[in-house]
Amino acid sequence: MKAAPFDHHAPETVAEAAALLAEFGDEAKVLAGGQSLLPLLSLRLTRFEHLVDVHRVVELHGITRTDDALRIGAATLQAEAEHDAVVAGAVPLLARALPHIGHFQIRNRGTVGGSLAHADPASELPTVALTLGATFEAASVRGTREIAADDFFTGTWSTALAEDEILVGTRFPVWAGRTGYGFAEVARRHGDFALAGVAAAVALDADDRITRVAVGMLGVGATPVRVGAAEAALVGTVPDGAALAEAARAGMAALDPADDLHATAAYRRRVGAHLMETALGAAIEEARRG
Repeated sequence: MKAAPFDHHAPETVAEAAALLAEFGDEAKVLAGGQSLLPLLSLRLTRFEHLVDVHRVVELHGITRTDDALRIGAATLQAEAEHDAVVAGAVPLLARALPHIGHFQIRNRGTVGGSLAHADPASELPTVALTLGATFEAASVRGTREIAADDFFTGTWSTALAEDEILVGTRFPVWAGRTGYGFAEVARRHGDFALAGVAAAVALDADDRITRVAVGMLGVGATPVRVGAAEAALVGTVPDGAALAEAARAGMAALDPADDLHATAAYRRRVGAHLMETALGAAIEEARRG
């Protein structure tokens, strides 16, 4: 099939893009890499009269680091972030999740901001953003604002962005000290959407006691989710295998994954617990080496 007819707009500044979104309202959609949007348009699962292509907006590209945060412009290619040494050094969890996104051809065209704004609950980047507590920067003709990751993902393919807002960048916190990170997922084939996945980050004190932990999951709900029960079970402990297994069990017990054509809820609970143990174990071992 082919997409329904639409008008293509190619602004060169954020202000121009925001003005177009304000003018056309719900008849307009931002086009970044197009790896998610174009298949939906081609299958006529959605339709927009106007596509606002932000590829030429220089302000939306780039990776910068400060002492406590890594900022990635919304139109930065996933492949660029995947192979960037600054990303790997500042936010290792992000660097480890990126290779799991589709195939390299997808990452060569897909953008970091596009994946986040698309908000697929089985996507890696939204889960990393939620796990680490990222901050989203949005712009419109009304001005700019920041949205916390806890408030950003509102449902399947939906976010807190208003119709006239554009995502301009995302700030990921940089953890300091003895920290470690783990990412694990299961898919039917490499490049397929994950049936379930886990992102984990931990910080240890000098006695190997967990002082901070963040666990997020993808593919088990309408949005990525933080697994607070697993986090609470681990903070303040010097974890061993039994503690990780119990934390994973508690974490999955607090979730309510659904059955679908790809996997049953029971399967997601079982594999989710295993993935949680795996990701947390890898994160703890890395932190101990640090």
